[in-house]
Amino acid sequence: MLLYFGGIFASNIWSLIKHKDNYYYNAVGASGAVSAVLFATIFFQPWEPLYLFAILPIPGILFAAGYLFYSYQMSKRQSDNVAHDAHFLGAVFGFVFPILLKPELFSRFIDQLFSFL
Repeated sequence: MLLYFGGIFASNIWSLIKHKDNYYYNAVGASGAVSAVLFATIFFQPWEPLYLFAILPIPGILFAAGYLFYSYQMSKRQSDNVAHDAHFLGAVFGFVFPILLKPELFSRFIDQLFSFL
């Protein structure tokens, strides 16, 4: 529950600050929290495959890198009505949250990351 609701808070706080004077801005959803849960899962199993479009298996860590890159680029463009910055910040929160709870988990992540190579 802390991960999910923390993901909602962490992913939306920047948007609230950024758009505080824009009365026409609205955002609804919990996609930042879903990103937090996804990235916490990737943190614990970085090489576990995720299935892109339910067909193409991609190692979680590679998916994460692509997801962060895409979210960052689309956030800079602001060409659609999707809160890409919330997706990005929720993902970062999901990765950092386990480390905040138990810092020694980071070394476990590094070990798993390089055990595959």
